[in-house]
Amino acid sequence: MLTLCGRPNVGKSTLTNALVGEKVAIVSSKPQTTRNRICGVLTRGEDQFVFLDTPGLHKAANRLGDYMVDVVKKSVADVDAVLLLVEPIPNVGKPEAELIAQIKAMHLPAVLVINKIDTVDKPQLLAVMDAYRQAHDFAAILPISAKRGEGLEDLLTVLAGFLPEGPALFPPGVVTDQPERQICGEILREKLLYCLDKEIPHGTAVEVTKFSERENGMIDLHATIYCEKDSHKGIIIGKQGAMLKKISTMARADMERFLGTKVYLETWVKVKERWRDNLNLIRSFGFDERD
Repeated sequence: MLTLCGRPNVGKSTLTNALVGEKVAIVSSKPQTTRNRICGVLTRGEDQFVFLDTPGLHKAANRLGDYMVDVVKKSVADVDAVLLLVEPIPNVGKPEAELIAQIKAMHLPAVLVINKIDTVDKPQLLAVMDAYRQAHDFAAILPISAKRGEGLEDLLTVLAGFLPEGPALFPPGVVTDQPERQICGEILREKLLYCLDKEIPHGTAVEVTKFSERENGMIDLHATIYCEKDSHKGIIIGKQGAMLKKISTMARADMERFLGTKVYLETWVKVKERWRDNLNLIRSFGFDERD
């Protein structure tokens, strides 16, 4: 197994999707998009790469944040190698230094992946490499652009050297360990992140309450969007339901592409004040600190 770690919004989910060749993790320009550890699988001949996409390491502001940080720390253990994903900035930030310290303490092989190389000139890239070489003796340092697909073949070649011999963990064709209903819930949350501004998306959670297949193959999917304030509920629904309709329409289109069939989607919005500090609600929404 190969863990992808780094600070929020560095491109971990974009890289996971690019390597797997399918959208298994939601992507947003907003930080802290990923909340759980997500498994992406790529099988190539006799090689099977299992990537663990983790939340960004950040300063937690609530119980949900504590959970997300804990997921990162637990994911950097019992793996074959760690991919530390960083932006092309020529200094080692505090989140990166914390992860490097953990990598050293666990004596894990680590690959430094410098993402977003399309945004800087080559001299700056060399300065980034030098800064991280001084911080740790990485097994390899690879510049890539996950968004453009640059450098991914070289990355896979390097990572193949860390794969242990043994039977495959997943059957051929499997790209994630997430159940379909969970991925559909995440797709809906991705559209909330895309359509809503400022703090509202981070105060939302999605619970899929019904996921069933009709005889004709259509999927009936009912989902409840939870937010923390009545004012946020009004914004999510929008004038005459326009915003909720927009979010649901975009989500349904992606769900249909992912599932390969028609989806009948119904969505509701409910208020659960301060749910991000309520452990019972956090668990009911699929986040379990005991994992």
